[in-house]
Amino acid sequence: MTEHDILSDAEREALSEVMLAPPEAERCVLIVEDDPLSRELLAEFLALHGIECATASSEVQALALLECGLPIGMMLTDLRMEPHDGLHLIRTVRDSAEWAELPIIIMSGDAGVRDAIEAMHLNVVDFLLKPIDPAKLLELINRTLNL
Repeated sequence: MTEHDILSDAEREALSEVMLAPPEAERCVLIVEDDPLSRELLAEFLALHGIECATASSEVQALALLECGLPIGMMLTDLRMEPHDGLHLIRTVRDSAEWAELPIIIMSGDAGVRDAIEAMHLNVVDFLLKPIDPAKLLELINRTLNL
């Protein structure tokens, strides 16, 4: 500490720890997929890469998980689900006050151009076609969650 410093060495060290600490972030990915095998494979794949997941098999379950206060950082949703599709879920999320800015990736095995255009108008991070390229998915999630 010099005579011109306004911080003590202890204060400087405490400030340095705060500045270097990673920010508290919402790093959990909500996977919304009605096919149980696909849902579990996605969750296991992400868990193997250190990404926490919550899973839902429907829009109703997804919205309940969002409302329960889990630290959801992004959502990965299937397009084709019953009774409402992934676009309906995204519209509902975008219309909410709390989750309107949630990053969302949509995936589908049988999407048309119209679906992709509508998804982009709903401000999704990306629209992935199944089978999903694991490296691309991981890169998108890591970039979106700042991992």
